[in-house]
Amino acid sequence: MNMERIHQYPRVLSIAGSDSGGGAGVQADLKTFAALGCFGMTAITALTAQNTCGVRAIHPVPPDMLRAQIDAVLEDIGADAVKIGMLHSPEIVRTVAQAIDRHQLQRVVFDPVMVATSGAKLIDDPAIAVLVAELFPRAALITPNLDEAALLVGRPLTSAQDMVQAAAELIARGARAVLLKGGHLAGDTVIDVLLEASGEPLWLQAPRITTANTHGTGCTLSSAIAAHLALGATLTQAVQQAREFVRQALQAGASVKTGQCDGPLNHGFAPLPMQLRPLSP
Repeated sequence: MNMERIHQYPRVLSIAGSDSGGGAGVQADLKTFAALGCFGMTAITALTAQNTCGVRAIHPVPPDMLRAQIDAVLEDIGADAVKIGMLHSPEIVRTVAQAIDRHQLQRVVFDPVMVATSGAKLIDDPAIAVLVAELFPRAALITPNLDEAALLVGRPLTSAQDMVQAAAELIARGARAVLLKGGHLAGDTVIDVLLEASGEPLWLQAPRITTANTHGTGCTLSSAIAAHLALGATLTQAVQQAREFVRQALQAGASVKTGQCDGPLNHGFAPLPMQLRPLSP
């Protein structure tokens, strides 16, 4: 067999909760990975009973089962990047942190999912301190929204200045880079800030898209960042490209009715073919 013809797909693992409604969680992550030409894999942290109107129930996956999922995928297929989403308990947080070390995972994007779009709290209070201590230093990027960042720093965030101060605090608490999303601020312009431990704030602005279909926006953004990192982008490039993907997905889904409440994005507005790269020896 001519080994020069053997290729592999860019591989991205989502460690996150399942959304039975298909708009967020691992379902949104897989749709995003596929749309960007990557091979997606999952390790499910919790089952949720939810739809466009909210979360009805959460059933945690035992830590041993989560560990088994991660090990099964990585020992066989491997991963070029990892997206981490909903982690509801200290035991689950520690399980993921141990897996990052055990498999020497690189290019880890952590979306600290704490509050659903509907307002439902998705994490136990004791898990927050463990989450900061165990995962902030291990992730290449964390991507909290305004409500999640406010929960982490312990105060409301109501301005762009509040955002950059909160991002700096999260860096001081161990994060290597923070993308703080300001979509919940009022105004016609959406403002995000990217802060790396060794750099100056990078402000990212775009006109607000008028749509009721925003369910899974944060999941989609973090998984798109991980996909672009797997494809070889720098962190700044991955953030910029992922934000554009989300904007186009929001725009493409704005006029669609899915469910009775907060509908999903249109992840499949312009899917790319699966990308190929030479298989490493």
